[in-house]
Amino acid sequence: MLDNKETDAALLRKQARYIFTVGKMLRRHLLQGLAGTAARGDNCCHGELSLAQLNLLLTVRGQQELTLTELADLLGVSPPSVSVMVERLVDKGLLVRERSTADRRKVVIGLSPDATDDLDRIEEQMIASFVDLVRELGPETAQQWYRVLQQVEKVLQQRLGRQGGVSRSGSGAADMNGNRTGR
Repeated sequence: MLDNKETDAALLRKQARYIFTVGKMLRRHLLQGLAGTAARGDNCCHGELSLAQLNLLLTVRGQQELTLTELADLLGVSPPSVSVMVERLVDKGLLVRERSTADRRKVVIGLSPDATDDLDRIEEQMIASFVDLVRELGPETAQQWYRVLQQVEKVLQQRLGRQGGVSRSGSGAADMNGNRTGR
């Protein structure tokens, strides 16, 4: 017979697996929405991008100055991998390399003006997809989901601080009224 610790551990694992699975479903839902937009001819740069490249662009968005090493840390990949992706996106005109204003010896990565416009459209498409989902859930469930995600964000921010990671999330978090929280 299982003791309480083993039962609790099994329940936590089951809950974690469920959350992970639903997270993958949410990701698929967003990607299908973006693919549908591209199929209608409304696409912008994302139609030519891999998911990894789109993720990189969304990570760079909103950052003040970001080195390749900081970007690699945020993405959880090696600096050489990020370097290759950045080079391809620079070649496509979506990223720019510049000297840091704080330390002229450093090279930092930023979005090109074209990429900024494209990412604005992508973000609006993603938000519209979530609006439809939230509408179907109803206001009470949406409010509960919002509260849970606030707690998840808080724990993740604390973990980042403890790990000494790059704390600039650039996530574009917003309150219930849609106002950016500016983290």
